Amino acid sequence: MQFITSRSEALGKLNKYIESDISNYNTKRNFDFGVTNRSNVSCLSPYITHRLITEYEIAKLVLKKYPFQKVDKFIQEIFWRIYWKGWLELRPKVWTDFTEDLKIIKEDENYLKAVNGETEIECFNDWVNELKNFNYLHNHTRMLFASIWIFTLGLPWQKGAEFFMKHLYDGDAASNTLSWRWVAGIQTKGKNYLAQSWNISKFTNNKYKNVKLNETALPIIDKREYKITPVQINKNTDLNDQLIIFENEMHSDFLEHKKYKKIHFVLLGNENRLVKLSSKVLNYKKNVIKSRLNEIKFEAGLLDGNSLTNFTKSFNSFDVIYPSIGENFSFLKMIVKKNDLNINFVTRKEDEFCWKFSNKGYFNFKSNIPIILSTFRLN
Repeated sequence: MQFITSRSEALGKLNKYIESDISNYNTKRNFDFGVTNRSNVSCLSPYITHRLITEYEIAKLVLKKYPFQKVDKFIQEIFWRIYWKGWLELRPKVWTDFTEDLKIIKEDENYLKAVNGETEIECFNDWVNELKNFNYLHNHTRMLFASIWIFTLGLPWQKGAEFFMKHLYDGDAASNTLSWRWVAGIQTKGKNYLAQSWNISKFTNNKYKNVKLNETALPIIDKREYKITPVQINKNTDLNDQLIIFENEMHSDFLEHKKYKKIHFVLLGNENRLVKLSSKVLNYKKNVIKSRLNEIKFEAGLLDGNSLTNFTKSFNSFDVIYPSIGENFSFLKMIVKKNDLNINFVTRKEDEFCWKFSNKGYFNFKSNIPIILSTFRLN
């Protein structure tokens, strides 16, 4: 299973999926048939995470061919990413607490066995190797993996979320962190997700049977409460002539490029990251940027964290496509404070509109999807 790096190829893969395989999504999406057979799911998440293609254009292309009722599950899954991102925007301290927790959790022998695929649970070990080799796991398998990690192996959810972020091509601060919290039972307090042997057997097409698990574990208790903080993004109408684009917001076609003298794509190295990434993931991100550099028709270049810091010595004021709460925003916030910068965030109107519905659970957000679709003429 290979993942491509260019926007044009990602659009091609999306169109092919719409034409040939999406009709099976509703009934077969939870089955993990293995790395050689992924036709029951789209595998578009690495491209959505980097926004080579956006959730909104996916919805528009899908609904151009099918009525909403026929593809509702697919549309809902696409919008989960937007919901998670909005939820974290409204509660940014969840990300801060997660990264701070990681600093004090020790990596003991049980942790090392888990990340090396040396546990007594065959399916888990196979998934560890699959994750490292292919940098992707089926979404249902991710839930099962996280549940085994937390409730059967007894490991901290934070280290599991870190392990996923390290190896996943589609690692996203919001979706990853909050999904692990949800499995643990602290995202929706008191409601955890427990992997069960019958479930693993059924949805791996009987590949794994009689898996010994803790199927009665209680939810993790975390007494920290997070109040909603209104999203505050510095914006003004006077655009600068320099634009910064981080690797998780690569589709910049909604901008008027002619106003910028130069576009700077940014990829932070591990020396500037709170969660360290594998070399394969960093290389994938670098190749995504290189593809964008070849595709866009404007003067552009690639910066790392250090060269971005040096850039700010020459340009105190510049525009940034808003990278959302997570790794890139944390680094940007640090250098803004340190160097007293005046930056202007450029945001998608669709994102800001959707985030308003992320103040509660996903059921509330889901009920507003028709409003979102009609507001932006996606259906």
